[in-house]
Amino acid sequence: MSLAVIHSRALAALQAPPVTVEVHLANGLPAFTLVGLADTEVKESRERVRAALLNSGLEFPHNKRITVNLAPADLPKESGRFDLPIALGILAASGQLDAERLAPFEFAGELSLAGDLRPVRGALAMSVALRRQGCERAMVLPLDSAREASLVPDAQVYGARHLLDVVASLHPERAACAEAGWVRVQHELAVAEPVHPDLRDVKGQNAAKRAMEVAAAGGHSLLFVGPPGTGKSMLAHRFAGLLPALEVDEALESAAVLSLAGHFEPRRWRQRVLRCPHHSASSVALVGGSVPPRPGEISLAHHGVLFLDELPEFPRPALEALREPLETGQITISRASQRAEFPARFQLVAAMNPCPCGHLGSRLQACRCTPDAVARYQAKLSGPLLDRIDLQVEVTAVPPEELLHAPPGEPSAAVAERVARARERQLARQGQLNAHLAGAQLDVHLRPDEAAGRFLESAAKKLGWSSRSLHRVLKVARTVADLAGSEAISTSHVAEAVQLRRAIASN
Repeated sequence: MSLAVIHSRALAALQAPPVTVEVHLANGLPAFTLVGLADTEVKESRERVRAALLNSGLEFPHNKRITVNLAPADLPKESGRFDLPIALGILAASGQLDAERLAPFEFAGELSLAGDLRPVRGALAMSVALRRQGCERAMVLPLDSAREASLVPDAQVYGARHLLDVVASLHPERAACAEAGWVRVQHELAVAEPVHPDLRDVKGQNAAKRAMEVAAAGGHSLLFVGPPGTGKSMLAHRFAGLLPALEVDEALESAAVLSLAGHFEPRRWRQRVLRCPHHSASSVALVGGSVPPRPGEISLAHHGVLFLDELPEFPRPALEALREPLETGQITISRASQRAEFPARFQLVAAMNPCPCGHLGSRLQACRCTPDAVARYQAKLSGPLLDRIDLQVEVTAVPPEELLHAPPGEPSAAVAERVARARERQLARQGQLNAHLAGAQLDVHLRPDEAAGRFLESAAKKLGWSSRSLHRVLKVARTVADLAGSEAISTSHVAEAVQLRRAIASN
């Protein structure tokens, strides 16, 4: 048979659309033509496939005109993931494999010149798409990629180390999945042990620790403001350790996005990720972009924590690009020929100095900045962006005598236990965290008592809050009440929520 059809998948955000690899052998001048909107990486597969077949002891049809079509033709194709299906298509079209045995499978994998299979990006996204579409085909992938793809419940995934392993399992004289061929890969990952540093290392800073507990319990964004060396970064790096392990569906979403960028680590299965981009990061690096669209840091932090240190030093366009994802939990990247959507339900933790020299409000050193310099520095953060940050907490310097003699702080495990109980109350009451409440749910679940309502109204008028700020303070007050085990939002809960949102104004 001179025509073979192989099933594979491309990467287009998290959709992983199906791709049909058609290989045709014809008489004529020897040539190897690859069509179907393939980028440079895919076109280079011609040389990899040729060398891999020859070095594996298989026949390459040198005297034939080889045409490979990647359909649909209008879908961009990238990376070396089509090496394996192209090689198998050539073998089937030249009669070295039975083409009917290829039909029940989808193949993806990059080939080395010796025929070894190398991992591909997005294996988990491919497996999720296969399950979502209800397709009954099994997947054949490089062994490391197969371990990723097997995380999807009930997925049929086979892993192979070499092209010959795949050929051996497809050869008519051998039973499928023979010992000499590929192997069935089963999901074997358990919840990984936490790897985050412990909160007990931080001495003092009880107000900042309380803010972290409230933010973790309700899924709120958090900004630390204070002089250099007060422990802002130290606190932020311990924030993820206060969050519970991901549920399986959440872990799959997080791992699928990380797999698109090649950053998924099986040892971190169901653990919250902590992304810490440098302040020189561009808006594309933060929110995603490029051609084809790739996920940015906010998507790689999906269901995890995004820590932005030295917040005012980030480029203004990059910070402004965070405004919509903070509200919606997703990002849509539009280009002239493509449109991609990525999830971005992250928790923002940021840190900044109060002024250029960093010592405004410090009890240890005097500030050298003029009022205009302080105003210009703080104006690097726009009002709409600050409006979307729920907690804005001042982190003051700890006196040396207190720092040297203070006992260790409360461990992360104790705080995480209280956070878990508060989250359970929220999920039982409304099915989601307080920070994600919107629309009519605000009126149902955020009803303060009469005294608390009057106090909140007075504070909102005095501080000139927008309606967004008012609702965010109410959400924080609801979280404070949940931590206290209270069904009602009282004046004390509202007062604490108001105090947790005044760091910028107080400076």
